[in-house]
Parts: sequence; C-alpha cells; structure tokens
Amino acid sequence: MSKKLTTGPAIIMLVIPCAILVAFTHYPAIMALINSFWNNASSRRPSRFVGADNYQAMLEDDRLMQVLINSTIYAVGTVPLAIGLAIGMALLVNSRLPGTAFMRLSFFLPTMLPMIAVANIWLFFYAPGIGLASQILGLFGLASINFLGQTETALGSMMFVAIWKEAGLFMIFYLAALQSVPTNLKDAAKLEGAGRVRVFIDVVLPLLRPTTIFVAVNALINAFRLVDHVVVMTEGGPNNSSALLLYYIYEVTFRQRDFAYGATLTVLMVVLLGFLAIIQFWVLNRKAHYQ
Repeated sequence: MSKKLTTGPAIIMLVIPCAILVAFTHYPAIMALINSFWNNASSRRPSRFVGADNYQAMLEDDRLMQVLINSTIYAVGTVPLAIGLAIGMALLVNSRLPGTAFMRLSFFLPTMLPMIAVANIWLFFYAPGIGLASQILGLFGLASINFLGQTETALGSMMFVAIWKEAGLFMIFYLAALQSVPTNLKDAAKLEGAGRVRVFIDVVLPLLRPTTIFVAVNALINAFRLVDHVVVMTEGGPNNSSALLLYYIYEVTFRQRDFAYGATLTVLMVVLLGFLAIIQFWVLNRKAHYQ
C-alpha cells in the first residue's frame, strides 16, 4: 500500500510533463511534416496530397536562398561574438575588482528586457539624424547613417542588438562554470610558472567546454528562431537583406496564408537545426571534460 502511495505522485509528475512535451512539441512537428506533403486548402477546394511538390518549390525559391544566406551570416556573426563577450564579462565579474555586483546587474539587465522592448529602444538608437548613433557619428564629423534602411547595414545592426541582449544571459552560465573550477588546478599551474593567460588557456578554458557546448547550441537555436525584433525593426527589409528563416516562415504562413508551404519551411528549419546541433556536439564534445 505504501509503495502505491509513493509511486502514484511520481507517475503523475512524469506523465504531465511528457504530455505537455508531446502536445506542444512532438505533435506539431509531426503535423508539420504531414502537412508539407499536401497543398494549401481554400473555401472552394479541399487540400489534396501533392507529394514532394512543396519541397520542389522550396528548392526553386530564390527568396528562401537569400533568407538562408542571411540566417547563416547572422548565426556565424552573433554566436561566436556573444560567447566570447560572455566569457570576457564572466571573467570580469568573477574577479576581485570593486563594483562587481553592479557590473553583474548591468551586464544581465538587457537579458531581463523583452525583445520587443529592446527592439523599440534600438529603433530610437538607430534613428537617422536624431538617434544616439547619429549623434555619436556627428561628434567625429561623420555623416548620419540610416542603419536599418540600407541593405549594407540592416543585418549587421540587428546582429549587434542580439549580441548586446544575449551575452548577459550566457555570462551567467560561464560565471557559474568559473566558480566551479577547482582552485588547486590553477594553483598547480601557477607553481609551474604559468601566467594568468596560460592558466586560462590551458586549465580554465578546457573546463569550460561543457558550458560552451550548452551555450553554443542554445545560441544557434536562438539565431534561427528569431522573429520578434525583425518584425519591429525592419520587417525583413530593405530588399530582404535582414529577413531571417523564422520570419520568412511567419510571413509565408500568417501573412500569405500558405500553410502548406509554411509547414514545409518549418520542416526545413527543424532538420537544419538538428543537423547543426549534432555537428556542434561532435566538434565540441570530443575534448570536453565532465566532472
């Protein structure tokens, strides 16, 4: 009787999260895969099976190619820089410098803000002529730049915003990892004559590899699933120069009402993210040290 009383709540606590996971993750993914093999229904014409026609259309979609290039540039530009900045900030706030508590709050504050609020803040920052960026350029005698209105600068401007917002979150993980590094290993390296830089490269950085795997995978997923500040800041423009993959899926599905092609693009994103995550685990996990 007592065994039933103890296992009952455990089963309930296991079933509920699994049911939520299936309902909101696995089931939508399976339905997206199924819908990608059907055409778009209308009030006069029901949906019918079209096989791989949607995937054929995807291969011939020139705009999708531009979106994938933008997403690749965005991921390659934001993920390493955000991780590097997060490590630097974690080292700074983990030191014995005065004011580290204030620095932790300052670095983490952008992460606490909703992306919509962040996007609106940076809209004022990038505003040509009156924004803070234009004012700073004016101090050096440089002309004002429409950062979000030019194809050469729109994507880079959004990448800067993402790095500014996400680095503080990643800093928390690296700070926890730094505080768990055994001090005896660092002391042993110092006794061997290693300087601070050599201790960090040879001792600390390898021990941070599991954290880097976790952060890199999450940063890559965030880079491809970003949509809110694209909608607020550029709407994918100008001339699709800042359109990312999830924004394109949103536009196709909810603005153009092409649910079948939107499901096909969703399958592409899931497969792409899974493939990239596997590569990251394979590359970074080979020399990871787990305690």
